[in-house]
Amino acid sequence: MIRCWRLDDSRQSLVLASQKDHLAEVVYWGPRLPDDEQLETLTRAHSIDVTGGMLDTNPELSICPEATRTFPGQPGLVIRDGAGRPYLPKFCFVEDQAEKDRLILTFRDQGGVLTYRAYFSIDPDTHVIEARAEIESTQPMYLHWLAAPVFPAPQLSDEMIDFAGRWCGEFQMNRTAWSAGIRYRENRTGRTGHEHFPGLIVPCRGATNASGQAYGFHYGWSGGHRMVAEELPDGRRQVQFGHATRIETEPATRFATATLFAMFSDDGLNGCSVAFQRHLRDRIVQFPDPARPRPVHYNCWEAVYFDHNLPELKEIAARAADLGAERFVLDDGWFGERDDDTRALSDWEVDPRKYPDGLTPLIDHVHGLGMTFGIWFEPEMINADSNVFRAHPDWALGGEDQILGRQQMALNMALPEVRNFLFERVGKVLADNDIDYVKWDHNRVLPMPDAAQTRGSYDLIDRLRSAFPTVEIESCASGGGRIDFGILGRTHRVWLSDSNDAVERLRMQHNAALFLPMVVTGSHVGPRTCHTSGRIIDIRFRAWVAAQRHMGFEMDPRELTADEAQVLRQVTAWWKANRDWMAGADILRLDSADPAVIAEQHLAQGGGQFVVFAGKSQTSAQISPRPLRLTRLTADRNYRVELVNRADAPGLSRGDQALKSGPLVLSGAYLMNNGLTLPWSFPETMWVVKGELL
Repeated sequence: MIRCWRLDDSRQSLVLASQKDHLAEVVYWGPRLPDDEQLETLTRAHSIDVTGGMLDTNPELSICPEATRTFPGQPGLVIRDGAGRPYLPKFCFVEDQAEKDRLILTFRDQGGVLTYRAYFSIDPDTHVIEARAEIESTQPMYLHWLAAPVFPAPQLSDEMIDFAGRWCGEFQMNRTAWSAGIRYRENRTGRTGHEHFPGLIVPCRGATNASGQAYGFHYGWSGGHRMVAEELPDGRRQVQFGHATRIETEPATRFATATLFAMFSDDGLNGCSVAFQRHLRDRIVQFPDPARPRPVHYNCWEAVYFDHNLPELKEIAARAADLGAERFVLDDGWFGERDDDTRALSDWEVDPRKYPDGLTPLIDHVHGLGMTFGIWFEPEMINADSNVFRAHPDWALGGEDQILGRQQMALNMALPEVRNFLFERVGKVLADNDIDYVKWDHNRVLPMPDAAQTRGSYDLIDRLRSAFPTVEIESCASGGGRIDFGILGRTHRVWLSDSNDAVERLRMQHNAALFLPMVVTGSHVGPRTCHTSGRIIDIRFRAWVAAQRHMGFEMDPRELTADEAQVLRQVTAWWKANRDWMAGADILRLDSADPAVIAEQHLAQGGGQFVVFAGKSQTSAQISPRPLRLTRLTADRNYRVELVNRADAPGLSRGDQALKSGPLVLSGAYLMNNGLTLPWSFPETMWVVKGELL
């Protein structure tokens, strides 16, 4: 007997089938099938032949591959009973619950101990499939590994793209060729991590940013993940995502994965990025006031560090407001006796030495300048040199001889008393002061991975969100160490990297756009001399790179020359004038013919306008700029295109280049097929082109 199910949107179909009451498997995932497709016939057609050296029948590549069915690859479940003995279930069909866009499949093992459920839903507007799995047991069990529902990877793919990185170097793309065996990545740091963003893109042969077929995956969990991309001996391929192995430290009768977000694209990697951007922005992030424009940030960290001085902060705030800032964020150093990073974490009380009258004088000053006020916390961490640690050393996670990170330890967020203490202390600061924004940091990895730690952190954030629903939260973890859809279901912005180096940011933002929209991606104009790279960068490049995302400043504004201040005002004013439509725009990565140029196109909903940011990260190999092809325009319509920053053309740009001289009217067909020829430029500069549909 064959049971079949399908989920569809206008772009794709997902077909699952169960034979002989076994666990279901994905038998088709790709372009939309006809409504009258015979699914049983499709399932039979999906089967592969056998020959010498093979089993008589190929075991299913199911949504949770079972070791008991002679499956030759990585199983989807590894579990032990209360005595520590491996438990090897054989699951059989129990029931289904099928709706138009949702499907729940339930299976029970023949021993009657375990029940497995897989949940699928498809969003008809964003084209994202959400999938998750859970296990229920009649007795306590120890979980080693549980995969979210397993998807096949395409045969017509030569490589996969996953993401690595480091502090100040997040979102580095790895391209790995498919071959027999597995690409195995596991993050055991206890947080999402700079090194292991939980995403995977599988392009089909010939796919580019703007064309071809591709498949995208993201695992929405903040506590460390495991990814398996495996090619079986028979050539089939599977993709598994789940929590990192062995992070459920206690026996339990129920275990669940986080949500795996998956989608199919028929227009290149941009189809993946647009789906993820829209789904995150429109379905996951819950802004307190969605109609409120994203405010320009000013963060004082790289201006004063721990040296808080009220008159100086007031002066800095005034200058930031004059430049166009709309939110002032007071960073680390306002609490306890926090004069450096060795002390006072968890002593969340205003330092009377620095603020004898509390935060009110600074907040009132900031409000008087027309800005709102935000503040920095790192609730999940503790210093040994703190009042709280001296009173509660048992609250620290890990052993006494653990290696410290940034001179700190993590609090044990699984303990209710720790969460209650933090809720009271952080909540009091928020209740006693007019604060609309929290920068929530997490500056070290954990001494050991533990899923209970992540669940405890989620619980604390959820409680504070409920108690203070108008306060926005930014997720920061030494920059981009905790960016995923799980944390973004509870927060509203991410700090992509601690690096404010515009050259580094240009690449990081470009790659992160495969998953993140503009509205959640913080990007700040840093100091003239970058504090993390030592690179000296012109204000124009720094400002335009920040204007690609949620814009802000993070430097001492007193260092600016009159010319630099004027440039920053102008770019900030441009960003404010365009932020409303850019907030809902799709960020499209462009296929640049020149590897030195990293370019993207922000296309408004409805396609009525766009802006192209073409950043030059290094010297070009050729002397003349190569045309830059745009994408997703209407071929038979005309566009008025104009160089926004034509005054930035250097003296060596000597020709009478048309775009440099004034606006042009060009067809969508020309812009997408020939491309836009830009003026010559130096490295570490940006051309910004605005386009409007006529």
